[in-house]
Amino acid sequence: MTFRLQIIGGGNMGEALARGLLTKEWASEDEMHLVEPVVERRKYLAETLPGISISEAPLSNLDSLIAVKPDKVKEVLEVLADLRPPRVLSIAAGIKISSMEKILGENVKVIRSMPNTPALIGQGAAGVASGSTANDEDLIWAVEILSAVGSAAVVEESQLDAVTGLSGSGPAYLFFLAEALIDAGCEVGLSKEESESLVKQTLYGAAALLFESEDPAEILRQKVTSKGGTTAAAIEVFENGSFREIIRAAVSAATERSLQLGD
Repeated sequence: MTFRLQIIGGGNMGEALARGLLTKEWASEDEMHLVEPVVERRKYLAETLPGISISEAPLSNLDSLIAVKPDKVKEVLEVLADLRPPRVLSIAAGIKISSMEKILGENVKVIRSMPNTPALIGQGAAGVASGSTANDEDLIWAVEILSAVGSAAVVEESQLDAVTGLSGSGPAYLFFLAEALIDAGCEVGLSKEESESLVKQTLYGAAALLFESEDPAEILRQKVTSKGGTTAAAIEVFENGSFREIIRAAVSAATERSLQLGD
């Protein structure tokens, strides 16, 4: 049996990637292998992904995707070092390419990526950076895999911390905004259910419009903002409260923290 890829880590992200690759027909069930050490999780994966090979430990000589928690990466790499994978793609946060190459050796091509949680529903955004021996073909391979659950952009590894600060942590910023909007809706007279429903659809619709429109965000905002109108009153509050500076500071803080975690 010839496997195109083994995914090490059958958690939420590993499962999402497996499903995405199958849906996009990047690989068939008999061309993928999942590695999951937890017995209960292996049973779940076997039931929900029938036809895919699943084991407790990695196999040798296979392109591998590491989808485990950052604190487990070193252990996985040490195992892989003896199994001679041609390529390794890691989606673990904060683990530098040089650290992975040092353990895996010079014959293994390493690619590092930072996806985000919307990948769980096929709407993720990821940055991808290549190691010292990876070539364009290897980058295309990694981008194809990550594109199965959203979109992927090739960047320098030095930019991955910025990717983390912007899109890696970005979904939480939107969820935080949603929390605040729901609370605000309740304060002006809506029920929790009414406010939550309106906020979800508003954010969903606005995001879809931003994605599909040829207009940039600034123009879309201006089109909604009539002089002296309700939106203008709200935007004035945002501007007076230094909303842009708060966003800049938040992204900067997340980027800096990503840098610290990678040291």
